[in-house]
Amino acid sequence: PDRPDTFLQTIGIMNKQGQVRPSRQNKFRQINEFVSIVQQMLPDPTPTPLRIIDCGCGSAYLTFAVYHYLAHICGREVHITGIDINQEVISKSKKLCDELGWEGLDFIVSPIIAFTPTVPPDMVLSLHACDTATDEALAQGVLWESRVILAVPCCQHELHHKLLRPEFRPLLRHGILRERLADLLTDTFRALLLRIMGYRSSVIEFISPEHTAKNLMIRAERGLRPGHAPSIQEYQELKRFWNVTPILEQLLGDKLGRFLAESKTGAGATRDRATGPGH
Repeated sequence: PDRPDTFLQTIGIMNKQGQVRPSRQNKFRQINEFVSIVQQMLPDPTPTPLRIIDCGCGSAYLTFAVYHYLAHICGREVHITGIDINQEVISKSKKLCDELGWEGLDFIVSPIIAFTPTVPPDMVLSLHACDTATDEALAQGVLWESRVILAVPCCQHELHHKLLRPEFRPLLRHGILRERLADLLTDTFRALLLRIMGYRSSVIEFISPEHTAKNLMIRAERGLRPGHAPSIQEYQELKRFWNVTPILEQLLGDKLGRFLAESKTGAGATRDRATGPGH
């Protein structure tokens, strides 16, 4: 802040005097914090070029900012692709890219789940992709075998009306409490599934809630052996308790299904050995 920057002025975050506009303060802080975590999570050694996909990029503040920081401030060779289903925002981003004269960016109209990169990405990003679009970004990141996945979920509606446990009736009758519980469960399922697929996963506050209520980030780094048995057990037990199947499980398809099937087979064999014949 307070240092004139052509890029920030061009996208409307900063005025000509180098001051962040009051209406853009929260967005400025969100993007700065996200970029800071991107910097911390860069693969080591960092590939050249570093390839990043921003899923559900919307107005592409994050897409442009990550590219600007890595390419112009850090001097890295980087290529970033922003994808979104909204033709209008993609057209605006392409126009802005041309105005800035930046060559390491491209923007594509596509559903997240339908996009296939020409080269697998090193990082997959998602900032406030609505509802199951976050799950699509996580699933694609896993299926593309991205080394790092960073996702900040937005609204999450999938489980809100599927939580029917009678023991929780006093909590579930209140809309705001039901919504928050569903959000927490959704992100818990997401983190567990990433762990099962071989990612070190954690859920963190990436920024203070005063700047955005949607301030939780799912941070994942590939590097563990897939099929972690304790995580599979926790996931299956949580599913059974709430009698739900998260959309992310479906999106991961056979790649996840194999691990879940193997765990059931192993559990059955263990029970058979424990009880023995005739019991």
